[in-house]
Amino acid sequence: MMTTTLLKRLLAAMAALSLLGLFPGTALADDWSNLSKKKQTKPGLYMTAEDAYKHTMKNMEKTLFVDVRTPSELNYLGAVTVMDAHVPLVFMDTTAWNDKKHRYKRAKNENFVSEIDAALKKKGLGKDDTVILMCRSGSRSAHAVNMLADVGYTKVYNVVDGYEGDKSKQGSDKGRRTVNGWKNSGLPWTYSLDKDYMYFTK
Repeated sequence: MMTTTLLKRLLAAMAALSLLGLFPGTALADDWSNLSKKKQTKPGLYMTAEDAYKHTMKNMEKTLFVDVRTPSELNYLGAVTVMDAHVPLVFMDTTAWNDKKHRYKRAKNENFVSEIDAALKKKGLGKDDTVILMCRSGSRSAHAVNMLADVGYTKVYNVVDGYEGDKSKQGSDKGRRTVNGWKNSGLPWTYSLDKDYMYFTK
């Protein structure tokens, strides 16, 4: 019979191994208490890019994975290989300029929710099934999660590190998106976009 002390040591060892990725399936739950406010959502459901990939691969038939970046981002930076749909939250507005951010302003996609509804229906899923949203680094997708939560979606997850990841705060990579994210984690992506999954303005 296993003693309490031995059991505690075994559990501690398993936890340590899980952190090293040597004992799959026992990883401790992520602590989202320090998550940036701009990445927080009303449902409070979050995944890292690695979590999102693993979940989608195991639950592909019951999960809708949506990239909410602009068409230009996918066109020039590539897309994930497990995406079910591309539905931009915003578009680049080439008629207006954002002086503060030194870039074109963004125009809201007025059809965002209806397009997500259509993608969900196409896959035979409902608003209580798992929906995973990803943008560049987790802020736009957080806003998108809230929009869906407001219309009755109950299991919408925000990929908190997004496709490109967060900016490094120090060293030679300071200011570059090298910290985390889909691409930096070595997860599968491609420059060769599949037309069937891309968004077209109607």
